[in-house]
Formats: sequence, C-alpha cells, structure tokens
Amino acid sequence: MIWAWRIAYRIKEHIKYAWLLLTLCYILQESLRKITTTLALKNDEITNFICCLKQSLENLEGNSSRVQEDLDTEFSSLHSVLDELKDSMVTRIKQERASHTYELQSQLSACSKALESSEELLEVANQTLCSSEADDFTQVTSSVTMAPAFRLSLKAKASDSMSHMMVDFTQEREMLQAIKFLPVPATPEILVSECQVCDNTVTVQWALPEPDTKIDHYDLEHRRTNYEGPPRAREDYPWMVVEGIRETEYTLTGLRFDTRYMTFRVKACNKAVAGEFSELVTLETHAFLFKLDAGSSHQNLKVEDLSVEWDSCGGKIIQDIRKDKNRTNQSPMHSPARTAMNSPKRVPSARVGRDRFTAESYTVLGDTFIDAGQQYWEVRFDKESKAFAVGLALRNLGRFDQLGKSNASWCIHLNNWLHQSLTAKHNNKARTLDCPIPDRIGVYCNYEEGALSFYNARTKTLMHTFRTKFAQPVIPAFSVWNGSFSVQTGLQVPSVVQSGQRKNSGTSSSNASLT
Repeated sequence: MIWAWRIAYRIKEHIKYAWLLLTLCYILQESLRKITTTLALKNDEITNFICCLKQSLENLEGNSSRVQEDLDTEFSSLHSVLDELKDSMVTRIKQERASHTYELQSQLSACSKALESSEELLEVANQTLCSSEADDFTQVTSSVTMAPAFRLSLKAKASDSMSHMMVDFTQEREMLQAIKFLPVPATPEILVSECQVCDNTVTVQWALPEPDTKIDHYDLEHRRTNYEGPPRAREDYPWMVVEGIRETEYTLTGLRFDTRYMTFRVKACNKAVAGEFSELVTLETHAFLFKLDAGSSHQNLKVEDLSVEWDSCGGKIIQDIRKDKNRTNQSPMHSPARTAMNSPKRVPSARVGRDRFTAESYTVLGDTFIDAGQQYWEVRFDKESKAFAVGLALRNLGRFDQLGKSNASWCIHLNNWLHQSLTAKHNNKARTLDCPIPDRIGVYCNYEEGALSFYNARTKTLMHTFRTKFAQPVIPAFSVWNGSFSVQTGLQVPSVVQSGQRKNSGTSSSNASLT
C-alpha cells in the first residue's frame, strides 16, 4: 500500500509538472503569437511606408520635370518679351536715323545749290568791277543782294547725336539678378488670445513670424469636435475649408453650435506653393442644445423634436389606444404612444406613462437638465394662442401643476382668453408686464447666480428677471393651449444679453416683487 501510495504521489507530481509545462508553453505560445502579430503589423507598416517612399520618388521625378518645363517656358517667354522690346527699339532708332538723314541731306542740297549760285554771282561781280558803265554796277548790285546764300540758315536742322536713344538697363538687370525661386511661406500662428466666440460667430486671428510680401492668401480649415485637445485618429466631422482669405483674420457667421468645441488650423499661400498648417487650436463653442421630451407632454400636445401644436383630439386618441391595449394587451406598432416612447432621437423620459402632465397642465419639458453655466434659447409662438407659457421648472414639478402656479416653476405667461395680457408668474403670484408682446422670446438662465431672464428676442430688450437660488437642477418648460410654438436651441448667450445682465444685476426684478 505504501509503494502504491508513493507511486500515485509521484504520478500526481509528474502530472502537475506536465500541467505546468503545458501552461507555460501556452503562455509562451500566446506571447509569441502576440509578438508575431505585432511584427506582422509592423511589416505591413514598413511595406506601406516603402510604397509611399517609392511613390514619393516617382512624384519627385515628375514634379521636378514639370517645374523645369515651367521654368523653361517662363524664361522663353521672358526672352520673347526682350526680343520684341529690342525689335521695337531698333525700329525706332532706324526711323529716327532716316528722319535726321533726310533733314540733313535736304539742307546739304540747298546749301550746295546756294553755293553754286553765289559763285556765279561772284564771277559776274568781278567782271562788273572791271567795267566802267554805271548801269552794270546797279544791276549786278541788285542781283548780288538777292543771292540765296543770304537766305540760308547755317544751323543744322537735325542733330548728329543719337545719345537720347540709349537705354539704361541697370534697374532691370538688378531685378533679373534678383530672380529667385518663391520660398515656402512660413507657418502662421493662431492668436488664441485674440480669437472671439460670441453671438454664434467665431472670429479667428493669426500672424506670421515675419512679414512676407509674397503671401497671396490664406486657407482656413475648421471642424467640430466633442473634446478639447489635439485630433484623434478618427474624427466624426470632416474639415470645412475657407479659401482665398486676404486678411489675417476671418469670422465664421450663421453658426448653430451643437457640439462643445471647434478646431481650427490655417496655412499661408503664395503664387506657387502653400506652407504648412499652423498648430491646431481648439476653441470652446459651448451652447445649450436640447429637444422637447414627448414622453412628458400632455396628451393634447403634438410634439415633434422642437415644435409643439395643440391637438384637441389628442387625449381621445390616447384613450382609444389604451382601450385597445386593454382588449388586446398589445399597443399598435405605429401608435403615437409607442412612436413617442421608442423614438431613437429621444432620451428616455422619467415622466413616461402615468407621470406625464394631465388635466389642465398642458405642459411639455425639455429633455436636458441645467445644473451649471449660462444658457440661452429662443421660443417662437403663435400670439393668437389662447394661452402660452415659457420658463423653467424643477424636477419635482407635479403632473397636475401649471407653470407658475407652484414654487417649482417660473414663467412668462400669455393670456389671450378674455383680454390679451403678459405676466410673470411664480408660486401662484403674478406681475403684469408693461411691454409689447413679441412673437419670439429669448430665455436666459444663469444657474450659479440664480437668474432667469426673458428678452424680446428681436430687440434683446429685457422683459423680466427672476432672482432666486436653484436648489436642484432645472429644466426648460413650456405650456400651450389652443396654439403652437417652436424652440430654437444651440444658441450662445448674445453679448448684449451678457452685458445687460452685468449692468442690471442689482436692479432686476425678483420673486418678491410678484403680487
């Protein structure tokens, strides 16, 4: 028995040792497989890099030949211009020489004829001097007095100098000697401190390390991103290109920010080549983006992303669906309830089902809470609505609560039932606002300072401000009866609103002023 036990123990040890060897072999095998995979990937990268180098060599040959041909063409064109200029100047010299030659030859011929005539007159005069007759003296004197030599100008009509036809090519020679290849433009630097992000526009400024008179234009590229810092391997958004910028700044307008950051880069270009892109600069373009939560809305409200329309038959349709559900224990595939709850564009609501607004609380909430920062959005509403309200609400707003009638909501309310009026409401207290009723209202919320302001969105005129302390996150809230409205989100706080908030921080209305 002892020997059998010893043999069994040794067999067990051998099995354990063999198992350890197998495990070690498996680990080594896995390690070798990983190393092999990494090496294969590295080989693929080297192969691709070799292909790129070969392609670069081919491109280098082709591009150098093309540049040389272009250079030959440019110099041939320059030679042609010089030859044409030479021919033109030679032609002018020949014309000038011919003109002067004609003038001088004409003057020489006239002088020669006058000289012959004068010699004949001199001979006659000498003969007359030997004569004794007075009549001959008188006649010869008259002829000599009228001699052509007296009428000739002894000044040459044309100069024999051609110095005025000489050309000074000193400046041109210096310019030709200064001909060089166009240098690659320097890399610009984006001046982050000078860049501005406000009013849904972005102004980007940049500068070159040294002034360069050969810069023709700049190309600016930008794209949206959801994080701060350098780009990652794969980006969800493509680069958008703005070409032909002549100044060292550019303003992007008409933006609707639906991401948190925007990345920029810029390069300088001359007539021949573009320089390298600048270092990437990421600017924060934060804006409040939300949609309306159809799962929280009253049954009589027809909600589509950012628009709401009153539907008097909505409640009846939902009741019929519930009856059908009770009979068949299955709701229709395309029913409004199922569509609203299963829409991929919606964040699942905490108020779906029994917790949605009901009775006379014709309310719908946004799908995003506000727990920090400054936010701004605008609402366009139908001024013919029987009732409309816009504001903020706490999480614990009851399903029967109407906006402004509890301490969990603040709003501006339009009443168009008996007479048209606009009031600010909170905790069942109201204050009539003495201002024109706009067709679009801007809503501003500063969570940390507890400020909720309403503006005429067109004129940015302050209508009313609530001052409070938000004890918990708040959410955009809307209410409409017999009417419609639409919401515009993704907006930054307008600069005029920010400056007005700083100016009116100590004088704005407060909850205590509501009566």
